[in-house]
Amino acid sequence: MSKTSVLLADDNSAVLSHVTKMLERDYQVVGALGDGASVLSKWTVLSPDVIILDVSMGEPNGIEVARRLRDAGCNSKVIFLTIYEDPDLVGAAMEAGGSGYVVKSRMGADLIAAIRAVLSGKLFVSARLQGAEY
Repeated sequence: MSKTSVLLADDNSAVLSHVTKMLERDYQVVGALGDGASVLSKWTVLSPDVIILDVSMGEPNGIEVARRLRDAGCNSKVIFLTIYEDPDLVGAAMEAGGSGYVVKSRMGADLIAAIRAVLSGKLFVSARLQGAEY
């Protein structure tokens, strides 16, 4: 059985490195990209099962990337990994096509759980934000 493939996108190289190391034991990290434009140009070739996007990585930002991926027919599950804990932002992220929203301060506890949840068809939001309306 092949490993689930994951594409990462964050403009912080330290975060990319950390998340890659965190995931590569259980998942196949097919790319670690520094901007949304790279995701948009490479997702069809890389064909990941899961795409993890930072919300604020310049233009286009993660929410816009997710919206464009959804509109292009991308079937990858999208998880947002961000510092922002604003319920309105969670709502915008999910509306754009996200299935998960993980706060970076909870990354160690939540990211793998989020991947498992979205792959089983569930939504995932970090515990800090659960119960908020979005």
